[in-house]
Order: sequence, then structure tokens, then C-alpha cells
Amino acid sequence: MAVTLKDIAKKIGKTTTTVSRALNDYDDIGPETKELVRNAADELGYIPNTLARRLQKRRTDTIGLILPTFGPRFSDPFFSEFLAGVGNKAAAGGYDLLVSTRPPGEQEMQAYQSNILSHRVDGFIIVRTRADDPRINYLRKMNFPFASFGRVEGVLDFPYIDEDSANGMLRVIEYLSGLGHRRIACISPPLELMFARHRIKGVKEGMDRLRSQGGELLIVESDLTQRGGYQTANILLDNSFSPTAIVACNDLMAIGAMSAVQERGFVVGKDISITGFDNIPMAEHSHPPLTTVNQPIYQIGTMACELLIQVLRGEVAEKQEIILQPSLIVRQSCGPTPE
Repeated sequence: MAVTLKDIAKKIGKTTTTVSRALNDYDDIGPETKELVRNAADELGYIPNTLARRLQKRRTDTIGLILPTFGPRFSDPFFSEFLAGVGNKAAAGGYDLLVSTRPPGEQEMQAYQSNILSHRVDGFIIVRTRADDPRINYLRKMNFPFASFGRVEGVLDFPYIDEDSANGMLRVIEYLSGLGHRRIACISPPLELMFARHRIKGVKEGMDRLRSQGGELLIVESDLTQRGGYQTANILLDNSFSPTAIVACNDLMAIGAMSAVQERGFVVGKDISITGFDNIPMAEHSHPPLTTVNQPIYQIGTMACELLIQVLRGEVAEKQEIILQPSLIVRQSCGPTPE
């Protein structure tokens, strides 16, 4: 039989109200009484009713994360690492993590509204922000706590962490330029995504510096998946543009592009160079290993969660706007331009 507050009160000769307030650390209960109650609770093996305590405090101690993804299959290693970072940080702070998936659009917004109106979570973490993001607009309107991985266009009046993607892609172009590449194709994510705009900006800035040296750029949009990268690379290989390097805006698309190139009989890193972005674990073990921009996804997840926890606790963060500087990881998927 479960131990109750009445059992503890009977053991130490106090009222159940005193026991309850002591366990909830109320200021009107002295430290000696609190210690007496807690010791008795431990001796009796008391397990608190977490749900009741949360209802009493009018909070859930739960963080929400709705992943914007299509289809029933969920295998994006980017999200897996990000979730691990968020989940571990949430647990360390005494919070549960409620995760669900919804395709961007009406279903997604209904999920946000439902979670807020039913008081299911205390705050949200937003990922893969859009230029004009309806999720952020709604949370602002509702004055509901959130933090994001990514920025939006316009006013940035919320806590966020992001990587300087433009600088990361600029480093990629500069690296390929140093290898002699001038005809470069870029596989872009959907441009409604804010990070896609930053990355394309970096690509264009790098190529602008190559115009006087005959630099040429072709951009084709894809969907961030390995299959999408494969299909888009085939389109590029059939194009008269004939790129000597393919710059993909994430690793999954880059790995898909490598498969397409190899199927055509080309050697990646010799006939055509390929780069990615994110440095997911499989990038190091692809064939050949993928040159990519490192993004510490796990750490970003922990930092985004920490920003939200600070908001939920009413703490003033030292920095509510965090921009990380990327680094280029050079591997065997790139080489000098073919003669």
C-alpha cells in the first residue's frame, strides 16, 4: 500500500497540512520541521504524487517539441542528435520532454494550439524556423514561453541559438575555389526555411568573389533528404552546366548526391567534389568520407533547452541571442578540379 501524507503526519505527530507544506518547501515551515518531515518520508518510502503537485503549482514541468517533418518515416539523424541534447538537458533540469511530429501547415498549428489550451506543456522549443514563421507569430500572440534553434526575418525579440550558416558556406566556397573549382552547383533546401536563406547567401557571396575568375553557379532546390539529394544530383549531371563540385546544404542531400555521382561511374573527390553541412555521424563514415561544415547539433539542443528553462524560471539569461561560428571539416570527398 502506498505511503500517504497522513502516514507521515502520524509518524511525527504533525498535521497533514504541515507535512504537505514542508515537502513543497513553503517558507512558513521551519528548516528543522522540513528536515524532520523529509527524513520520515524517506524512512517510510513515500513517493510524491507528481501529477497532483504539478496541478497545484499550475505548471506541468514539461517542455514541448513538435518536429516539422513529412511522412511516417522518421530517420533524420539531425533531429535525433538535437532531440538527445534537448532531452538530456530537460531531464537534468527536472523537466519532461513531450515530442510529436506534424507536417508544416494546418496540422502543425493545431498541435500548438491544442497543447497550449490543454495546458499540456509549459513552453516550446522551435526548430527549423521559417522566414515568416506562423509558430513563432502564434506563440508571441499567446505570450507563451518558447526558445528557438534558428532566426526569422524581422524583429528578433525571443531567445534563440543559431549557427552562422552564411559564414559556413562561404568557407566551403573558398575551400573549393582554392582547389581550382569554378563551376559549382548548389543543392538548396526549401527557401522558406531561414537557415536555407543564410546558407545560399554564403554560397552567393563566395561565388561573387569568383566572378572575375570565371566562376559559375547553378542552384537547384531539394527537400533535405538523402533521396532528394540523389534525385537532384541526377538532374545536375544531366544538365549541360557540368559542375566540377556539388555543394549540398545538408549532409543527407550530399550523401544522396554521392550515390548518384558514383552510379554514373564518376569518382567522388577526383572527378566531382561534394560537400555537405551539419557533420552528422554518418558523414565521417560515408564512402568517401564527406567534407562538411561542423554544426554541434547535440550541444545546440542543450543550449536551446537551457534558454527555455531560464525563461520558464524567470531567470535573466546573460545572452538570449547566441550565434555560433562554424568550422570546416575537410575529408576525402573533395579534391582538385579535374584537368
